[in-house]
Amino acid sequence: MAQRIERVGVLGAGLMGHGITQVAAQSGYEVVVREVDQATLENGIGKIEKQLARAVEKQKLGQDDAEAVRGRIQGTLDYGDLRDCDLVIEAITESLPLKLEMWREVDALVQDGAVFATNTSSLPVIDQAAVTKRPGQFVGLHYFNPAQVMKLVEVVRCVTSSDAAFDTALEFARSLGKLAIPTRDRAGFIVNRLLVPYMLDAIRAYEEGVGSAAEIDEAMKAGAAHPMGPLTLADFVGLDTLGSICDVMFDEFRERRFARPPLLRKMLAAGWFGRKSGMGFYDYSGEAAVENPGI
Repeated sequence: MAQRIERVGVLGAGLMGHGITQVAAQSGYEVVVREVDQATLENGIGKIEKQLARAVEKQKLGQDDAEAVRGRIQGTLDYGDLRDCDLVIEAITESLPLKLEMWREVDALVQDGAVFATNTSSLPVIDQAAVTKRPGQFVGLHYFNPAQVMKLVEVVRCVTSSDAAFDTALEFARSLGKLAIPTRDRAGFIVNRLLVPYMLDAIRAYEEGVGSAAEIDEAMKAGAAHPMGPLTLADFVGLDTLGSICDVMFDEFRERRFARPPLLRKMLAAGWFGRKSGMGFYDYSGEAAVENPGI
């Protein structure tokens, strides 16, 4: 039986964390969001405030409602402020050692009945659950970017997850107005298991001269009715993130289709991470994106 959630903790106010914080607060939950330093925390909360202001401007949200949402969000640098949370969602850097270190500290402070969830896109949920004293209360809640907009949340059951914890996570995701899809703790879950090899195949097609980046993207948009071509999507996801995900998947499955193509390795070595760095398969430094002339 799912337990009642009133207060939610979010670890990280970055790309995913600030979006998870906003959507939870907009759904009526009290949210405590924790960051490592004040500047990063203020940056994340500032993004939420801009999103709320934009919603008011577009008349999708009333000013009083926007202020109420902001009032339900508490920023902190102290793990101790998560003590009374009923659910704690991790959204920090996609690094297993950093996540394990964080969970050990959080586990010692948060009330015993709380459910823990990781937003990892590829790392094994069980590896994180195992370092806590509550592996039965540990699940995955994989949101998609931007969390305020994207409908899907993959709800991941690992081998130790209790029915109660899993049901709690499932009902929580649904309470946010999300499409909550149950899945198992296998690398990539559902979406990345299918999507990452597709993007990697597009990179290989580009390497082999099948078409230019724009030609490949336009062909897939027109021929498969995709809203975004695979190389544009790779830039949007982040080539560094894509590389990390495919490494985890290759380690688990040992299949070529999950391995980094040579071009991806070279682009990462050059510091080309896609939109976030201004350069990927496309150059984003101008008013409109153009194909990267360096590849």
